[in-house]
Amino acid sequence: MKKIITISLLASFLFAGNLFVRCAGCHGAKAEKHALGVSKVIAELNATEIETALNGYKAGTFGGPMKGVMKGQVKDLNETQIKSLALYISKLGKQK
Repeated sequence: MKKIITISLLASFLFAGNLFVRCAGCHGAKAEKHALGVSKVIAELNATEIETALNGYKAGTFGGPMKGVMKGQVKDLNETQIKSLALYISKLGKQK
């Protein structure tokens, strides 16, 4: 059972890397940029902060000037994808 969970988590993490490709255009390959010169550096946020932001963008309840752009980026993501993506991004800032 432990192996199944580990493999599932690894697959989810790799899938999140594929999801991040569309984020990297504005946020940078390591999430190290201020997107369009406006956003926070998302690699500095923890997974909970990122997940909250992504869910808020999806619901239209979060964000300032980038709210419209981000809503379009996350509208098709489900809860599992958002959690995986948030974890993936939070780990990017910790890589050397």
